[in-house]
Amino acid sequence: MQVLKSTALFFLAALAEIGGAYLIWQWQRAGKMALSGLLGAAVLFLYALIQTTQGFSFGRAFAAYGGVFIVTAVLWGWWVDGRVPDRWDRVGAGICLLGASVILWMPRR
Repeated sequence: MQVLKSTALFFLAALAEIGGAYLIWQWQRAGKMALSGLLGAAVLFLYALIQTTQGFSFGRAFAAYGGVFIVTAVLWGWWVDGRVPDRWDRVGAGICLLGASVILWMPRR
């Protein structure tokens, strides 16, 4: 159950971080209203709150989160920007997710 909870928190945090940054990107790069940037900043704050609820040490939680972030960013690019991941995107994302799993769930002494 802990694995499912931490995985869900990682993906929620990644969606909040990417979504918040995307809103700021839209404001800065695509000429959207400043409200988009403010909403993005609020969503980024939500990301920080979600990420800090993990039950791991700070360093381990953020190191493993990196792998989940990369996978979520590739999926965001596909679903939101319409950029279909190629073979190397998928391989790289899989390697990152494997690395995150090793950091989090390998037995420790």
